[in-house]
Amino acid sequence: MNKVWLITGAGSGIGTGIAKAALQAGDRVVATGRNLDKVRNALGDVASENLAFVQLDVSDEVQAKTAVEEAVKRFGRIDVLVNNAGYSLLGNFEEMTTTDIERQFATNFYGVV
Repeated sequence: MNKVWLITGAGSGIGTGIAKAALQAGDRVVATGRNLDKVRNALGDVASENLAFVQLDVSDEVQAKTAVEEAVKRFGRIDVLVNNAGYSLLGNFEEMTTTDIERQFATNFYGVV
């Protein structure tokens, strides 16, 4: 039986690679990201009726619920969640703002939760 994957952060790196591998295996993929153009460009070489694009900023609880609803509406269920969205905040710690750090926690910690 083919699986339905919901992949966060599908616009680059590991997220893109997992999405392509799942599609090549004949599975269905809901590819998500904050920037849907980036996700579409990353997966632009994969034309498939088994691929859906859904807007999702994992730090936004309403968008997360909507993304799950869209995935279930499109493919009937979700079998595999790849909670891949995240980013690095690089620089000298003392030069980072509280807002920068809170934004990173919202994505990398609370987004996973």
